Amino acid sequence: MIKVIPMMKLLNSLSFLLILACSLHMHMFHAQTTQDSCSSNINFANLNGRILFDTSSLHCFPVWASEGFILRYSQAGPSLWNFVLTTPNTNSYIGMGFSPNGGMVGSSAVVGWVARDGSTNMRRYLLGGQTPAQVLVDQGDLQIPGNTSSIFVDSGRIYMGFQLVTDQPRQRLVYSVGDSSNPSPGAPSYRLTQHRTMVAIRLNYASGQASRVKAPYSNLKRAHGILNMLAWGILIPIGVIVARYFRHMDPLWFYVHSSVQSLGFILGIAGVIAGFVLEDRLDASVRKHKGLGVTILVLCCLQVLALLVRPSVDAKTRKYWNLCHHNVGRIMISFAIFNIFYGIHLAKAGSSWNVGYGIVLAIFVITIVILELRMLRKK
Repeated sequence: MIKVIPMMKLLNSLSFLLILACSLHMHMFHAQTTQDSCSSNINFANLNGRILFDTSSLHCFPVWASEGFILRYSQAGPSLWNFVLTTPNTNSYIGMGFSPNGGMVGSSAVVGWVARDGSTNMRRYLLGGQTPAQVLVDQGDLQIPGNTSSIFVDSGRIYMGFQLVTDQPRQRLVYSVGDSSNPSPGAPSYRLTQHRTMVAIRLNYASGQASRVKAPYSNLKRAHGILNMLAWGILIPIGVIVARYFRHMDPLWFYVHSSVQSLGFILGIAGVIAGFVLEDRLDASVRKHKGLGVTILVLCCLQVLALLVRPSVDAKTRKYWNLCHHNVGRIMISFAIFNIFYGIHLAKAGSSWNVGYGIVLAIFVITIVILELRMLRKK
């Protein structure tokens, strides 16, 4: 007698088999795309001569472990160097820049990619700025012999090989990987889109040792961010809270309010100056962020000037002055909060900055709700 398998049991078995098959496929894909390492001793002779120069004496270094970037290099002659960069094939471009200062801007780079149709390409770029329009194709100071460069995919990894004519390559190297959701560069402009992530290292070619390089003017960036966050995003709102909820402590509330706002104004000016210096040195395109910052500074200057023309308490115009003073302050704080988060985004400072300032805002909101409820009960 033939037993009929219950439909639910059959579906459960099929689901299990599907999960098992997917897991096996992912394991095989992972094994294929991560087989390269400096200890794997890849035989480049097995790549059917697709590396077009001698690879017998290449030094190897895992320059970017989190993204699987491995660099092999050697000095082929008095003024000739060999480079082979291998990375996982993420369906996006990969870049290797030779930087004068450890930053991406000002670097000359070699960028390669595998298009969705499987075709490959590799070109030189001058990274003249942070916008795609400032990244110029077929420019820069790299001298690359055209008949020895190659890029191809093997076992799920991109191999990008090229030679560089120079007595000594720059030690500061910048690596980047594009966003797979964007299209590959195409003719005639070959314009690059914004990279997904990047890293900078300093490589000692003689010893093979490398270290991470701090971004140029990173201390100035940090100072700009901290000063403006403290001034416009913390001290100014504290001064507003004091003025609204502690008026019963007259005249102490006024002196505290004035002192906190004055300190915030001074630190804010310092932060804005740091921003102007940073923009000039990095040649960064931050027009929206800069425009908001200048607007916030102008609104704060108006608040300071308003104190000089403040009418007396019993004057008929006092209520209009109060209305203007209060609303300008609210608009300024709203702009400041937005610009702080926008600045964190532009600087790619990471989630820790967003979370940290988000906690500060949460404390402000809880404090305001408690004080507002207390004030309403008194009324």
